Amino acid sequence: MNEKNKRFKIADIKKNLRYDRIEDSFTWLWKASVALGVFNTTEPIVPLMLNEKSTLFKMFLSDVGLLTTVYGKACKLKIVSHDKDINKGAVYENVVAQELHAHGYPLYYYNNKKQGELDFVVEHDGGVLPIEVKSGKDYVRHSALDNFMAVSEYGISKAYIFTNDNVKVDGKQVYYPIYMVMFLKEDTIEFPDLSVGRFAF
Repeated sequence: MNEKNKRFKIADIKKNLRYDRIEDSFTWLWKASVALGVFNTTEPIVPLMLNEKSTLFKMFLSDVGLLTTVYGKACKLKIVSHDKDINKGAVYENVVAQELHAHGYPLYYYNNKKQGELDFVVEHDGGVLPIEVKSGKDYVRHSALDNFMAVSEYGISKAYIFTNDNVKVDGKQVYYPIYMVMFLKEDTIEFPDLSVGRFAF
């Protein structure tokens, strides 16, 4: 998960192997709640599901505790000791994926050769909300997000960046400390009662 290119290539298993032959091996992981699938969306437009590319996805463990266990005791000790000499990037991304899933958000990411890759994109308040996760000191540097926000056709009103720092607003970009991802929830939509005032014939 710490590699820049997190993609798993099916050809690494067997040359000329097709995804549909091993699809069940992947879908079982998230249907069994072992892993979370974050699917690629080809266009950042509501509804994201219509632009989902089901054969291109990232996977996260469904519990960040499982992830740190996989990393070993030394990693867990550094985390609880607030040791700064540790790369928390993969852990932070897993935290965000887990929290978004727990709050009912279908998980997507966006990748464009010209603009770069966004960690997450979700539907929020009737629009698309891009989310970036930064664990280092250079959290204000996010070229992919900047490129994405510069495209007026997307109509993006805001973006969230979760970091180690405090709350800060810079135009359409809002910075939050990583723990505040737990407060990100979609407002409940109240539908009108259509049975009231019906005409009787």
